[in-house]
Amino acid sequence: MFEKELAFAGELADRAGEIAMSIFGHDFEVMSKPDQTPVTEADLKIEALAREMIGERFPNDAILGEEEGMTGSADRIWVIDPIDGTKNFADGIQIWATLIGLAVEGVPVAGVVAAPALGERYEAAHGSGARLNGDSIRVSKTESMPEALVAYGGLEAWLGGPREDAFKGMVEDARRTRGLGDFWGHMLVARGAADAMIEPELRTWDTVAVQAIVEESGGRMTTFVGEQLSDRSSVLTTNGRLHDELMKRLAG
Repeated sequence: MFEKELAFAGELADRAGEIAMSIFGHDFEVMSKPDQTPVTEADLKIEALAREMIGERFPNDAILGEEEGMTGSADRIWVIDPIDGTKNFADGIQIWATLIGLAVEGVPVAGVVAAPALGERYEAAHGSGARLNGDSIRVSKTESMPEALVAYGGLEAWLGGPREDAFKGMVEDARRTRGLGDFWGHMLVARGAADAMIEPELRTWDTVAVQAIVEESGGRMTTFVGEQLSDRSSVLTTNGRLHDELMKRLAG
């Protein structure tokens, strides 16, 4: 199912990658949006391209993008983050990606995460499994915290906050912890290189493509209290085996 849509998302990712790589590593302006988050020429050009291509191929579908919000009204919604990791992109760090997801009645059913500066493309469609550069991927079989690698987005999200003690407990108990933010921490869980990824808050465009891939790789992705993801909710991504334990740690 959704193979046609996944193939289209791959075409869009190819075009987006051409735009992004023509800009990345060169001199370009970094602008600030009203919420003080950064935006670049690449963000704007890729989202404009995505809206044009989706409008031509799937004219009845709605589109939600980070830069221009929601257009249209339909059960099928394409969700686009033109550059996930804009701060990395601006700083010349290769950990950024274009996220292209499709949700049907609120459920992620297909996703492409294209990270051309890393040479990595992740993809999945409902019922078809998940792949990295064409090869099947699966989550790890790790079952306990002393064996686990737990990733997180950044220390500032945890220190001084209501879950600081829970975070410190995970750092002490896990085999390893690493700050591997944005899409990449979740994709490391999907391919079995990390066992969990924790983030206090993400937007919908950060999660739809990622969730489709994580779940098709055998993982779980919920809020810290086990609820369905929503805009600005917390996000817990795991190999499934560690999910309940981490929810208990993070629910307070």
